[in-house]
Amino acid sequence: MFSLDWIYYAISWILLTWHSAWDAIGVPVGTVIGTNWAWILAIIFLVVTVRVILFPVFVKQIKSQRAMQALQPKVKELQEKHKGDRETLQKEMMELYRTEKANPLMGCLPMFLQIPVFLGLFHTLRRLNPDNGGKTLYGWTVDQFNSASSATLFSAPISGKFGSTADELARLGANAGTVKVVAGILVVIMIATTYLTSRQMILKTGWAEDPQQRMVQRLMLYGIPLSLLISGAIFPIGVIIYWVTNNLFTLGQQQWVLRKFPPPPTAKTGTGTGAKSAVQPAKTGGLFGRKAAPAPAKAPAAAPKVAGPKPGAKPTNPKKGSSRPAKRQG
Repeated sequence: MFSLDWIYYAISWILLTWHSAWDAIGVPVGTVIGTNWAWILAIIFLVVTVRVILFPVFVKQIKSQRAMQALQPKVKELQEKHKGDRETLQKEMMELYRTEKANPLMGCLPMFLQIPVFLGLFHTLRRLNPDNGGKTLYGWTVDQFNSASSATLFSAPISGKFGSTADELARLGANAGTVKVVAGILVVIMIATTYLTSRQMILKTGWAEDPQQRMVQRLMLYGIPLSLLISGAIFPIGVIIYWVTNNLFTLGQQQWVLRKFPPPPTAKTGTGTGAKSAVQPAKTGGLFGRKAAPAPAKAPAAAPKVAGPKPGAKPTNPKKGSSRPAKRQG
């Protein structure tokens, strides 16, 4: 049977290394405002460590998404050509992706690669129970285990969860109301930031024409955040801290990448006359998008040309009014 112990050892080593680092630079080991900041920072920088390692994969994800956007006109042509023949359409699209070296599932790869980290942290925090006999498991010392098992965020243990039973909370020495409030607020933030990370990308790149890609986008935008309403109740507070931090890191990283490498122009314009654009342009310049540029002011009308005096004519005096009465002849 495949063992995940190597993941638990790796996660534990990263957590303990960062905790030792914060302790060495003077971050209090005890509680401040009901929080053991050295352990909270260790979880936050576990995210930083993982995201730095996965950054090359994220770059590949962006390149794959750009390739998919560039293929939208060809995808639309295939959909029109094989309308009603789903089997042929799928074969043609797979061949197109293979030829152009575009992978429609690449957008989910960074998330899939983080699943082992998430599971490792989930398992590690679940065993942080003062009554647990295996305190030295996965490279922990007894002192480190005791410190982590009593670590709190605003007086709620990081190994506690919204759905913790009264018996579990009693073993952790935690107040049920405090744990539910802290965990509930974190779950709401987790759901909101999960939704925003997907929405940010879709607003910039638009909805895909490929039904398979569009289904993946809908799953990322709506399915995963909704699933967290249920699964969030069983996540330890430390895991939710990891998830929220990861979402915030993703929001910042996506914003930087989308500014530095904007979607190609072909992804922002329609491919035919009167056709609906495959990807809506990003909204910029104000709360409701780019404002229409004011119409340029009309140039003042040119002054009428005045004929010059004829050669030999007596010059007129401009200071005298032109309405002077004619001189009466005697």
